Amino acid sequence: MTLTSKLQSLIAKTSLQVSEQQIQLLIQYVELLHKWNKAYNLTSVRDPQDMLVKHIMDSLMVGEILEGNNFIDVGTGPGLPGIPLAILYPERNFILLDSLGKRITFLRQVVFQLKITNVKPVKSRVEEFQEGIPFDGVISRAFSSLNDMVNWCSHLITEEHGQFFALKGQYPTNELADLPKNIALVSSHKIKVPELVGERHVIILKKY
Repeated sequence: MTLTSKLQSLIAKTSLQVSEQQIQLLIQYVELLHKWNKAYNLTSVRDPQDMLVKHIMDSLMVGEILEGNNFIDVGTGPGLPGIPLAILYPERNFILLDSLGKRITFLRQVVFQLKITNVKPVKSRVEEFQEGIPFDGVISRAFSSLNDMVNWCSHLITEEHGQFFALKGQYPTNELADLPKNIALVSSHKIKVPELVGERHVIILKKY
């Protein structure tokens, strides 16, 4: 099965609205990731067909839960979930933050080749990054714990504005119990990713 037909069949199992042009951009991204992965070791997922499930669909399924237009993807790695979400939502803006130069080099190439205009890759440690205006959402699947995420990223949103969108596997009961007093659970969403083995949750938190 070609990558295009595989991705089309995966999307057909969801309620997502994805145009043919967006499907082609997602495929080009996977092809670039596969090509660069050999030299740069950007992901442990080696097979492009697996990337469609574990990276592309896993990222896209988060989109319906996001609220707002300006997002920062912290610890984005090779652009996950930021690049797939930026392709799906061209009206939203994404800063992709990572401290590793080779990942940012790859992302700049992706943005250039795919002509993605709503993404800005930035090489920085999150605690040193300042944007000036608070984001609508901080997205990450990179942090080991919710506590780490809210501590490292606290300066990126305000009490009045913005939420944390944490991408987790199993429901993080213990991590939620350990959250700082000024962080509240807004909602949690169990997402179903076609053909993905294992649970997926999006945990939405805010400051108060």
